[in-house]
Amino acid sequence: MTDTRTFVIVGGGLAGAKAAETLRTEGFDGRVVLFEADAERPYERPPLSKDLLLGKSEREKAFVHPSNWYGENNVDLRTEQEVTGIDPAAHEVELSDGGRLTYDKLLLATGSSPRTLDVPGADRLDGVLYLRKLRDSDRIAAALKPGTNIVIIGAGWIGLEIAAAARHHGANVTVVEALRLPLHRVLGDEVARIFANLHTANGVVFHFGAQVRELTGTDRVTSVVLADGTELPADAVVIGVGIRPNVELAERAGLEVDNGVVTDAALRTSNADIHAAGDVASAFHPLLGQRVRVEHWSAALNGGPAAARSMLGQDVSYEKVPYFFTDQYDTSPGMTGIGMEYSGYVEPGGYDQVVFRGDPEIKAGSSPEFVAFWVKDGRVLAGMNVNVWDVQDDIVALVKAGYAGKAVDLEKLADPGVPLKEVVPQA
Repeated sequence: MTDTRTFVIVGGGLAGAKAAETLRTEGFDGRVVLFEADAERPYERPPLSKDLLLGKSEREKAFVHPSNWYGENNVDLRTEQEVTGIDPAAHEVELSDGGRLTYDKLLLATGSSPRTLDVPGADRLDGVLYLRKLRDSDRIAAALKPGTNIVIIGAGWIGLEIAAAARHHGANVTVVEALRLPLHRVLGDEVARIFANLHTANGVVFHFGAQVRELTGTDRVTSVVLADGTELPADAVVIGVGIRPNVELAERAGLEVDNGVVTDAALRTSNADIHAAGDVASAFHPLLGQRVRVEHWSAALNGGPAAARSMLGQDVSYEKVPYFFTDQYDTSPGMTGIGMEYSGYVEPGGYDQVVFRGDPEIKAGSSPEFVAFWVKDGRVLAGMNVNVWDVQDDIVALVKAGYAGKAVDLEKLADPGVPLKEVVPQA
């Protein structure tokens, strides 16, 4: 007998697309409607700052599913149609064309938006770019040409990946960062310094502890002026000063919101028939014992399916160890680059030491190989493998043990001659 329920998904990013896919693979044969305000069908975001900018991947490979997948799986994909409101009491969503649609279960996968730079010139000049959508990546790629002056404001993951892509294309790159090191809040002094050295070795010029006063130009940006009067020539400016979760729909619907849409471990919001996943979800994490909002690909890849199963009434506890990855510069012989994976979760200042396994020094003409562990009271809270592969399972096991209160032998942890699996505390 066909299920007569309607499941609505708001947001056609990776989380929403994978949720729709999971509903079908789990046997749900009711109605699935997926809304996406953008004109494009669902796509993944990592290629936007990585392979697409580098010219190493075709545009089509960024999409989550082939164009015919939605029709073949009876998923009603509605692009360029926005959900403007939610009526939880009536179980209805309000649409940008004035229509309304009744739902039985609703998933908010509305993602996030770039934070804007509020200085003179930032909102009126051509050549001021942000990266969030596929078309943004196209615009940035068009600006990365040999000899052009690219100024990047913000030395987070997106800013550094764009810097690496720009240098790959032969552009002159300057990065402006308010903090004293790139990625400082995420990685702390010890590892953030490695990324600063990596980019410096590849020709990037940094201005740390710097504030932007204004962007100048008549119609198109020509320079970035810092608070101390320093003027940086710019043919294009890329702004990467963080993102904010798109919680407006949830707020208007009366859902609990606190740095994202608040959910339990089953990704249920304060309304039992509404779930949330991906960037927008501030979800209780059983392993960490607190709510976290993870702004990375893995949260969408794994959170969307988990939310779908929860919507179907399955017993779900979403406790994937937070994970992200980056690739910056060429790691082939004779080059200085980094490919890395990070698993775990550490709040700023939430560790007492970083333990290195291997040599983290950046040397021109070679790529470092090491693993870094963020440790508190002898417990591993996070680990990052750099150009060292096939150790993720062991790092995750160490993190799980650490959050379970189990300390490790730090001398063995630092010794590359001791297999990591032998360092993991036994149950």
